[in-house]
Amino acid sequence: MNEASSYVDLPVVGKPLRRIDGPLKVSGSARYASDFSFPEMVYAVPVCATVARAHIAAIDTAAAEAMAGVRKIYTRQNIGKFYRVSKASKAKIDEARPPLDDDEVRYYGQYVALVIADTFEQATAAARAVQVRYTNVQAPLVSARLDSDKPPETETERGDPDASYEKAAVKVDHTYSTPVETHNPIELHASVALWDGTRFTLYETTQAVMNFRAVMAQMLGVPTDSVRVITEYLGSGFGGKLWPWTQALLAAAAARDLKRPVKLVVDRQMMFHNVGHRPSTQQRIRLGADASGKLTSLRQDYLYQRASLAEYKEDCGEATGFMYSTPDLRVTSAYAERSVGPATSMRGPGAVPGLYALESAMDELAVALNMDPIALRLHNEPQIDEKENIPFSSRHLKECLTRGAEVFGWSRRQAKVGSMRDGDAILGWGVAACSWIAERFAAEVAVTLQADGSVRVASATQDIGTGTYTVIAQMAAGLAGVDVEKVKVVIGDSSLPPGPWSGGSMATGSMVPVLIQAIEQAGGQLVQIAAEEGKRFNGAKADQLAFTRGRIHRRDQDPSSGVSFSELLQEAKTGHVEGHGKAEGTFGQKKKTHSTHSFGAHFVEVKWQPELARLRVQRVLTVIDAGRIVNPLTGQNQIEGAVVMGIGMAMFEETHYEPRTGMAVNSNLADYIMTSHADMPPDMQVIFLDYPDTKVNAMGVRGIGEIGLAGIAAAIANAAYHATGVRVRDLPIRIEDLLSESRNG
Repeated sequence: MNEASSYVDLPVVGKPLRRIDGPLKVSGSARYASDFSFPEMVYAVPVCATVARAHIAAIDTAAAEAMAGVRKIYTRQNIGKFYRVSKASKAKIDEARPPLDDDEVRYYGQYVALVIADTFEQATAAARAVQVRYTNVQAPLVSARLDSDKPPETETERGDPDASYEKAAVKVDHTYSTPVETHNPIELHASVALWDGTRFTLYETTQAVMNFRAVMAQMLGVPTDSVRVITEYLGSGFGGKLWPWTQALLAAAAARDLKRPVKLVVDRQMMFHNVGHRPSTQQRIRLGADASGKLTSLRQDYLYQRASLAEYKEDCGEATGFMYSTPDLRVTSAYAERSVGPATSMRGPGAVPGLYALESAMDELAVALNMDPIALRLHNEPQIDEKENIPFSSRHLKECLTRGAEVFGWSRRQAKVGSMRDGDAILGWGVAACSWIAERFAAEVAVTLQADGSVRVASATQDIGTGTYTVIAQMAAGLAGVDVEKVKVVIGDSSLPPGPWSGGSMATGSMVPVLIQAIEQAGGQLVQIAAEEGKRFNGAKADQLAFTRGRIHRRDQDPSSGVSFSELLQEAKTGHVEGHGKAEGTFGQKKKTHSTHSFGAHFVEVKWQPELARLRVQRVLTVIDAGRIVNPLTGQNQIEGAVVMGIGMAMFEETHYEPRTGMAVNSNLADYIMTSHADMPPDMQVIFLDYPDTKVNAMGVRGIGEIGLAGIAAAIANAAYHATGVRVRDLPIRIEDLLSESRNG
């Protein structure tokens, strides 16, 4: 592609195309991990601990072993040796302790044995027949109230926030909490493991096939090239399937020992104990401002829940340091150990609960100042990232707020609590800003341009339900100058060139530079072929030719005067050319020239009917500044889905642990309440601003999966306050809160 061409304005990129994998999914042809079956396959069911803190004195498997169809029961004594993941390898796992590693139970549901049988039903029955005797049983640490005896860690600091807070004309000092939220995708975690004597093939529910391969190789004690991981489709992940969980290791070990394919699918209750969750948080926010509303001090001191032996951190201060301008700021963190399974990433980890607290506090400050909450945010808009003292690559939060206010009709908002009505119902309007990091992971891709005019793109990334197949096809089609239908995307297999994780909303942006490099490399070969053939361009040399959007042409002429790559390959009797792209990531780099983040704003209308004790989210408008949007249709799906998750966070979701055993008592989809279709707002609108961010990549693309969840819970809580006068600081919002005058803000 010649230098004058723009990657930002590629054809096809930016078009609202339907997902190319849609027909496979609606027809049932798309294969998920648990769909794979093989001859002589056996089924695995774990035996789970029924206490949260204890020592395993004995495991009696005799009765279970005598049951029909049972092949083998594994315990710590016969499972074989597992290894730990080396931190130097940079492979990621949240539950570093291998399964069945010792006789200590640290959380309810922890795997203590594994039953293998000919059928799932036989394995389930036998698992229930295994008897486990415990000693030294202790009361679990599951209190929702967090405290820590460890000194807090200062994460970021500038100026003297203590002194400036004391001098502030207006102050806000409140604590906000979020409960444990449990991942509940429709697709359960599943592992199908095969061992051929030298190599494992693992069909997995994972958001990162390459990392999964690295972890499994280390923990199984085999070379990396002895493990292949396949994830053709994922029934959503949202972070819960980002890193491997221990059921995969158990399935692989059993397959190696029995020399048979093994299938292990966790059940819904295991989803609440064994495969991560968003940990609870408790955040004290102190804001100081002058009489005009200018922030003079911002302090955030947060606690988060952490499991025994785990290292996961819920980074609630991720966005605090750069969100608003203030000369004096401090963010500290500490954790409280709890007798639960390890936590993990959940859509927008850290920033989502962090922005709930910060954006709630900003609304409280606006009330204290008798100031419009949008005006307050605009008044404190920073010119640079004050946390890193570097410029933003692109920041249009101001436009998100002003455009959203115009479309939502914010000028009609009456500031007085409870003053807006729709018939007998009271309306409340709330707003909150949001942000999410924009970086790239390391990635590779192989692109083949074929004589029939088709394009094959191969990379070991994965589609977790977000439309990755489609957006890769769109970007490749634009670069190669073909229709999307001519692009075949091959992903979800660790045997392909290493691709990026599907986490942090970074997969799409990470694919941009490698696609450009691979297709330009293939184009260079086409130029060389054209020069060697000599007929098409009258003996022009390679440096006189160029490749632009799938066409080879004289460098001094318009691309339309040239020839398509398929015509050239056919004339040269060449089947295909292949290009390879490879790029390092930016995530985790220490020294950066620009602060790269996406921004947005949520506007929410709630309807409060006190006589029915009913609060409903009636209307949501979200305005997002996320660079160039590759596919506005799948992008809108992402934001709308995040908003629906945010309604669950604000109003429904909370995991309750039984204080005697540590069991999650609402570990099912009847008792763990999530947003249903009936709870969704009848009016949802998404607006994307068009500001391509070429500091992130040449197409200006940033991720959008997680930003839609950041801030939405605060916007709902702020709207609820505007309607009811009750300031809820502990999520989820309960009707009891709204009916209790003692909770008035």
